[in-house]
Amino acid sequence: MLLPDVRTFLAVASAGSLSAAARQLDVVPMQVSRRIAALEEDLGSRLFHRTTRSLTLTAEGEAFVPYARAMADAEAGARAELSPLPGTASGVLRMTAPSGFGQSILLPMLPRLLEANPDLRIDLDLSDRQVDIVGQGLDLALRIAPLEDSELVAKKIAPNPRLICAAPSYLKKRGHPATLSELNDHACISLGAVRRWPLIVDGELIRKRVEAYVTTTSVEAARTAAMQGLGLAMLTYWDVFRQLADNSLVQVYLQDASMENLSVWALIPSRRYVPHRVNVFLAALESEMAQLDKKHGQ
Repeated sequence: MLLPDVRTFLAVASAGSLSAAARQLDVVPMQVSRRIAALEEDLGSRLFHRTTRSLTLTAEGEAFVPYARAMADAEAGARAELSPLPGTASGVLRMTAPSGFGQSILLPMLPRLLEANPDLRIDLDLSDRQVDIVGQGLDLALRIAPLEDSELVAKKIAPNPRLICAAPSYLKKRGHPATLSELNDHACISLGAVRRWPLIVDGELIRKRVEAYVTTTSVEAARTAAMQGLGLAMLTYWDVFRQLADNSLVQVYLQDASMENLSVWALIPSRRYVPHRVNVFLAALESEMAQLDKKHGQ
């Protein structure tokens, strides 16, 4: 099959009509129709349901979309890799990231990323739920929780240890807990329904039950509740690094326990044919986080 036909298929699938795809590709609609017909003949399958008023993907067309994207991405990646002067990233970067991390790290860096790569577009799903990036056709996912076994390719971006923190007003009123047992006398802020905090004691991971005065499924809500003096919160460094720097939150250290070391991970579907836009984004993210870490001091 020919790559121009594959790119035309992707344009039609995205635009939803032959005429809209033709305008996007700067060709006449008849040329789009001929390329789709040639691709369908090559594959031996009908890719679109076409009527005078609508155009939708068939089941075969839906199944072909990820393969078509992989082929288009492979061509773009090869051109970028082999070019004597590698160009900027282009296309749509489809990704997912935790909401709090996205708000504090990703969104502030996007203006600079897009200014440096004017042909790049971002489709960003900010969610604390685990997203099936292969099934959703995403380029990558950023995760800060412990990784589960999977066939995805993981790349470590930066360390991201858990820590206990609280507002100065809370600590002035209730005091600083110094040991595990002293946590029993404090109000805590819980993420989700789990009211046990993971802690390292004598090299072993334990789960300490805490008294949750506030329970929320949102990292942002937990951070805000802590800043309002509602209790101790266990969050990760990159969720609260700005608040630690301006002293709106203070880190709490325990004498007989340490925090679990996590990391920020980038997950991609495969090592093969990684789109150039993914590599450009990850390089920008690593640079951004290194500069932030240097500025605020981990």
